Amino acid sequence: MVSCATSCALHGEGWRADLVLTNAKIYTVNPKQPWADTLTIKEGVISYVGHKEHFEGEAGRTVDLKGKMILPGFQDIHIHPVHSGVIYQQCVLFDLKGLDSILSSIADCAKEHPEWEWIRGGGWEVPTFAPSGLPDKVHLDRIIPNRPVALKSSDGHSMWVNSLALELAGINADTPDPKGGRIDRYQGTFEPSGGLQEDSAMDLLHAVEPPLSQDDMVAGLRYAQSHLNSLGITAVQDAIVKLDGKDAYKGFPAYHQLDDAGELNMHVVAAMYWENERPIDPQVDRFIRARKTHSRGNIKATSIKIWQDGVIETQTAALLAPYLNSKNEFRGKLLNNQSRLNEAVRKLDKAGFQVHFHAIGDAAIRSGLDAIEHARDTNGIRDARHHLSHIELFHPDDIPRFKALDVVANFQPLWAINDSYITDLTVPRIGIERAKYLYPIGTLLRSGARVAFGSDWYVTSANPLLGIEAAITRLEPYGATDQPLGDDEEITLAEAIAAYTIGGAYVNFLDKTTGSLEVGKQADLIVLDQNLFEIPASEISDTDVVATIFQGRLVAGEL
Repeated sequence: MVSCATSCALHGEGWRADLVLTNAKIYTVNPKQPWADTLTIKEGVISYVGHKEHFEGEAGRTVDLKGKMILPGFQDIHIHPVHSGVIYQQCVLFDLKGLDSILSSIADCAKEHPEWEWIRGGGWEVPTFAPSGLPDKVHLDRIIPNRPVALKSSDGHSMWVNSLALELAGINADTPDPKGGRIDRYQGTFEPSGGLQEDSAMDLLHAVEPPLSQDDMVAGLRYAQSHLNSLGITAVQDAIVKLDGKDAYKGFPAYHQLDDAGELNMHVVAAMYWENERPIDPQVDRFIRARKTHSRGNIKATSIKIWQDGVIETQTAALLAPYLNSKNEFRGKLLNNQSRLNEAVRKLDKAGFQVHFHAIGDAAIRSGLDAIEHARDTNGIRDARHHLSHIELFHPDDIPRFKALDVVANFQPLWAINDSYITDLTVPRIGIERAKYLYPIGTLLRSGARVAFGSDWYVTSANPLLGIEAAITRLEPYGATDQPLGDDEEITLAEAIAAYTIGGAYVNFLDKTTGSLEVGKQADLIVLDQNLFEIPASEISDTDVVATIFQGRLVAGEL
C-alpha cells in the first residue's frame, strides 16, 4: 500500500485501468490525501487516487460521476447478518407501534402461512409493554392458541411466547431460572407469564423448535448480504457465530457456501460464541481448531464473543449501583465472575484471539476492562484489538482506561438518542445523574480512545448513514424530539465516517487493505448521491447509496 500527498498511481505511465471514476468528490479517509476527484481500479485494487489532470493512464471504462461523493465501503463491526436475514424470512414485526398493530401483524403471519409449524420471527419493541417491558402470553393465546409462537424482541434479549410454546418446552411453575437468564412470571406466583429473558432462557425454547435447514440459513444470508451491500457495507464482524446448536447463529455453513461459490460480497470476521457454562480450556482448544477450519477466502474466524451482562431496560445489565426502586439493592448480575473472566480472556489472548465483549452496564464495562488489563499484565502487550461493544452506561473512572489499555470502544450510534428505550425504560431505572454517562462517544474520542461503529442489526437499522447522523446530532433521524442525548457528546462528520470505515477496518484487522481509499488497497468503495460535507447533518439520512463496489466488482446499485 502506497500513500501520496497529492496524487498517486500504482503503475507507470501508459498503464491501463479497468475502471476510472472521475469528476467526483472523493473523501479518502487518508489524512495524507483527504480529497481527490479521480480514482481508478485495476484487477480489484485501487491503482490511482488524485486529480484528473495528473492521471496519465488509459481507461477500459470511464464514469463521470458529476459531483457525486465516493467513500470507502462501510464496515459494521457488530451485526448479525445470518440471524437477521432469517428473521426477515419469518414473521417481521419491526417498526410497528402499539400492541394492537403488532398483534394484527402476528395474526396475519399465521393466516398467510398455514404451513408454518411454529410462528417464529421478531422485532417487537420492549417499550410496547412499558413500564415493565415484559410481554404477556395471554395476548398471543387469544389470537394463536393452537400453534406455538416464539417471537424475539427488537433488542434480541427477550422472547415472547404463548402457552403452547411454554408447554412444549416443559416450562412451568416448577422450572427454575437458567443461569444467566430469567423466566418471567406473574407477580406473586411462579406461573410463567410469557417472557424469556436472555439466551439461556430462550435456549429452553430452541431445544424443542424445529431446526433451521441449510437452505433457510443461506436464504437468510443472501437476503442480508443484498441488504447490506445496498447500504454500502463491504465488511462486517458477525457478533455471534456458534459452532453448534439449532438457531440461526450457526452461520459458518452459510458463509462457506457463498464464499466457496465466489458469491460472498463482503469481508466477514466471525466472533465465535463463548459459552459461559463450559470449561475454559476445552473451549479455547476448540476455537483454535475452528479458526483453522473456518478461516477461508473472505472469512476470518479470529474473534471470540463473550457476553458479560444483559440490558438495562429489563434489569439484566450489571450495574455498579442498584437499579432505582429495586428490591434488595438489585444491581443485575455479571454472567462471568471476575476470576473466571480473567482466566478466559488471558488464555484467549495468549492463543492470539481478539475478544469481543457484550457489555451494557458500568459493572460489565469495568469487568471487561479488568480482564483485558489482567491479560496484558500476564501475557505482555500485543496487537490484540480487543473491543467492548454496546457500552451504554459508564462510570467516569473507566473512560480513560480505553486508551490506556488500547481497547476499542464499539458503539451503536443509533442507540445514543432520546428514544422510548431511553426515556421510558432506561432513565427511570438509573436516574438522571447516571444518565449523564450514557453512550459518551464524544468524551471517549477526546480521551484519545479508538472508536468504531456497528448497528447490531436487526436490533436497529443497518444503515450507516442513519448512524452517522445520529452520532453527529445525538437525535433520532426522522424523530420527533429536538433534545439531544447527553451534553457535548456529539462528534464531527469526519469522526463519524472514520468510525464506520477505517475504525471498523482496524477492529477487523483489515486496515492495511481496506478502510480508506489509497493506492494498493482493495477497491471497496461506495458512491453517494450527495456530498455529506455540503449538507446539514439532519439531511444525511436522506442520502442514497448509488453504487457499492467490493474488490473492484459492482455488487449493488449502478454506475
